[in-house]
Amino acid sequence: MDRGQLAEFLRVRREALKPADVGLPAGLRRRTPGLRREEVASLATMSTDYYTRLEQGRGPRPSRPVLTGLARALRLNDVERDHLFRLAGEQPGPPPGPPRDVPPGILRMLARLDIPGLVLDAKYDVLAWNPLAAALLTDFSALPEKDRNLLRLRFLRGDRQVEQFGAIATQEFAAEAAAELRSATAKYPGDPELELLVAELLVGSREFSRIWSLHEVKRQQSMCQTIFHPEVGRIDVVCEVLVVPERDQRVVLYTAEPGSPSEEALRLLAVIGTQTMSRT
Repeated sequence: MDRGQLAEFLRVRREALKPADVGLPAGLRRRTPGLRREEVASLATMSTDYYTRLEQGRGPRPSRPVLTGLARALRLNDVERDHLFRLAGEQPGPPPGPPRDVPPGILRMLARLDIPGLVLDAKYDVLAWNPLAAALLTDFSALPEKDRNLLRLRFLRGDRQVEQFGAIATQEFAAEAAAELRSATAKYPGDPELELLVAELLVGSREFSRIWSLHEVKRQQSMCQTIFHPEVGRIDVVCEVLVVPERDQRVVLYTAEPGSPSEEALRLLAVIGTQTMSRT
C-alpha cells in the first residue's frame, strides 16, 4: 500500500469534482475547491474521520468494499478505479455492476432537447428519459422500476413491440440487444441484477434462449427505425447512440428528416404528450 500516493490521489480527485457532478447543491460558503471531505465520505458510505485519515495518509489499509465505495463516490472511470485499487495494494478485479447514476450534465442536456432521448445502461435499463421519449415509446414513469428495461419489454412483452416497431425491426433489435447483454455479463461477472435479468429472459422467452445460445457479442451504434404510433401514425426516425464511456451508458436520440411527415408527427407528439387523443 502506497499511503502517500493514495492520499494524494484521493485529495486531487476530490478537489476535481464539483458538487453538481454528484447532484449536490453548490452552497454559498465553500472555502476549498471541489467536494468537502464529509461529502465524499457520505457518498462512499463511510465515516468522515475514516476518510480524512485516508486522505492524510494515516488510515488503515482500506478493504475492497471501501475502495469500491470511494471509486463510486469520486466518479472514477475504469482506469482510475484500477489505479486506486493498486495504490491500496489490491488487485482491481472485475468492476461492480453497471453504474445507474446519470451525470448531471447528461440529464440537463436531455431536458433541453426538442427530440426524443433516453439514457440506457449496459443491461438496457432505462435510467432517464425526456417527455418526448415517453410520448414516442412508452410512459416509463408508469412502469415499475424493474420493468423499465428494453430487454424485458422486448422479450417478455413482445406482441406490443411488434405492433409498435414491425416484425423485422423487432427481430433485429432482439439479436443486437442480446449480443450486447452477453458482452455486459462478461464485463460485470457475478453482478446479481444482470444474472437475474438473464435468468428471467431465459425462462420467459424461447426466442431469447435461442439467440443467447449463439454466443454473439457486438455493439449497437445507430440504425433507422419505423415506429407505428397509435395516435400520430407512422414515424420514420434515425436512432443515434452517444456513448458515455466513464459510466458505460448510452444516450439514444431519435431524429426525423427535416420537413418530413415524421418530423411533423414528432411535433404533434410534443403537444399531446402521453395522453390519448379522444375519438368520436
